[in-house]
Amino acid sequence: MVMNDKGSDKLPWLNEPLQAALALRSHALLMQGPNGVGQFELAMELAAAWLCEDSEGQAPACGHCASCKLLQSRTHPDFQLLVPEALRESLGLTEEASESETKASKTKPSREIKIDAVRATLAFSQATSARGRAKVVVIYPAEALNTVAANALLKTLEEPSGLLRFVLASDAPEDLLPTIRSRCQALSLTLPPQALAASWLAEQGLEQAEILLKAAGGRPRLAQAWAQDGLSAAAWLALPKRLARGEVSAVSDWPVPRAIDALQRLNHDLVRVAHGAGPSYFPAEALPKPRQAAPLQAWGQVLQRAMRHAEHPLNAGLLLESLVGQGQSAMAEAMGTLRP
Repeated sequence: MVMNDKGSDKLPWLNEPLQAALALRSHALLMQGPNGVGQFELAMELAAAWLCEDSEGQAPACGHCASCKLLQSRTHPDFQLLVPEALRESLGLTEEASESETKASKTKPSREIKIDAVRATLAFSQATSARGRAKVVVIYPAEALNTVAANALLKTLEEPSGLLRFVLASDAPEDLLPTIRSRCQALSLTLPPQALAASWLAEQGLEQAEILLKAAGGRPRLAQAWAQDGLSAAAWLALPKRLARGEVSAVSDWPVPRAIDALQRLNHDLVRVAHGAGPSYFPAEALPKPRQAAPLQAWGQVLQRAMRHAEHPLNAGLLLESLVGQGQSAMAEAMGTLRP
């Protein structure tokens, strides 16, 4: 995590965006860009720099002053992090669950940032800075603010008191209220250079990192998450042939949303190849060469509908069996091998 001491988990492609963010000197920044690139990590690096007692907000955080140590231990009195309950585990924040969250542990964690969290932030905004440097609020993902919470934040976001600064991070800024966006200075992130991202993934222990990076659409954090969940480059390369054979086991061990996402990426590439274009997520040699795109496009619509209910399927096994079966038929028809 970014909140730890500097080490191999640092994202080297964020160095330039961090310098750009520090130069803006805005009280409210919106980090925006594709998922899996490092919006959250950049937001945390910026917060650390603003709070650092050695860099004084002019350079990246030193990592060793008292303020940096407090932030690393997640006990900094001048820092607040707003994230949905559902993301806490993936961000390594499970031990920070509040008493109210513990009582609600039997309910499904919320994917929203709710009004209670914003009210706590408003109270935080009125307090005096404990260390006299700055007070920083990081909101991630910013689009998780529900409408009531977002509206409650508007006045403070527009006119922050004293040393208060905000960092909002989002991979879907179009889902934010226009009034939220208008109060922030935007900083856009792009996909990192492929060689740099693949090299970093290899340093994290990923084998055939370039394969998983391509599978993730050039998003290294996403590729890393997939690998940590057990996806290997070999399994990804084998997916087209296994689907052609109707092997449900090719995706049955994955969470339903991830399985459907993988099938959508395969479908996307097959349609591109059918139209004479290059694939986006698979090496060309791993894919068959469909003669027509129409059956694949019809399967793509089925996958799109299935994704809408991927978090709560009535029967995950039957759903994946159906999707793989339809994909097998679509591939056979597109290849001209489907028997009447």
